Amino acid sequence: MILSVAVLMGGRSSEHDVSLASARAVIDALDPARFTVVPILISSKGGWSIDGEPVAIVPGVDGRARLTSLADGPDRPVDVVFPVLHGPHGEDGTVQGALETAGVPYVGAGVAASAVAMDKALFKVFLEHADIPTPGHAVVTAAQWARDPAAVRARIAEHPGYPAFCKPARLGSSVGISPVPTEDDLAAALDLAFVHDGKALVERAIRGREVEVGVLDGDDPVASPVGEITFDGDWYDYATKYEPGRSRVQVPADLPPDVADRARALALKAFAAVDCTGLARIDFFVTDDGEVLLSELNTMPGFTPTSVYARLLEAAGVGYGDLVGRLIDLGVARAEEARRYRS
Repeated sequence: MILSVAVLMGGRSSEHDVSLASARAVIDALDPARFTVVPILISSKGGWSIDGEPVAIVPGVDGRARLTSLADGPDRPVDVVFPVLHGPHGEDGTVQGALETAGVPYVGAGVAASAVAMDKALFKVFLEHADIPTPGHAVVTAAQWARDPAAVRARIAEHPGYPAFCKPARLGSSVGISPVPTEDDLAAALDLAFVHDGKALVERAIRGREVEVGVLDGDDPVASPVGEITFDGDWYDYATKYEPGRSRVQVPADLPPDVADRARALALKAFAAVDCTGLARIDFFVTDDGEVLLSELNTMPGFTPTSVYARLLEAAGVGYGDLVGRLIDLGVARAEEARRYRS
């Protein structure tokens, strides 16, 4: 049976263009002997369309979700959705909730895991509950900062202290992040973060190396070899991530075996702690004395063949085309498993 795969791309977040690049790669990798591709563009304002025709995914009377035309076009059946979306309104559980309501299988993490992983402040709570080490941090809301900035300054000075980084709690790709070397830099950093989100995370700056592990779900989830990110610049900002030649990944990283094993074990532990499914890229700091600190879990990381996640899984023996097909199979299997239970 050839499955109809709706590939969602674009979206309302600042990572719109990154999503388009990832989605084009996924579409090119889909095996035409197994899949029929239906590319759906989500505009920066949130509208869904196929070649300019507005559409929506809705439950079908036969139990099979359908792509319904909002103009005069025909309805289309859809068997599974690959939401190649990064950031808010796509990677944060909102689209996943819509797909659950429509009753259509989809690739990647479910509603809860997507929401938890996107909210860096909430994710820290899960890490602490699971006894997974992470850099010291404080959560600041825009309302707290406006009401009593002196109290916020005092709290951050006590913990996590300086130097630090300030970031929007629910955004990715290093958008809105600022280094905070001293307390004098805090106000500007919070102001920038609050442009993007009403909640910010102020996290202790860690001296050391930045490494990443890819996880692929299954009966026995796979943790990839550890990769190390090196880059030109003082820190790993948006330009460094996406401008050609500014950053590099070495897989496997040149780490002591026990440190690499620790990172891979913590990646699997974090994946399970938030009940993640499908895939994830987990980011770590390794300090100069070998301590491994988990930073973030990305439920839909950049997804081109040259993206870090794809390179990590390639090092684990899973090529890009195989990876795309396996993720779709996992999404379909998860939906079939869910139908066994009465809701």
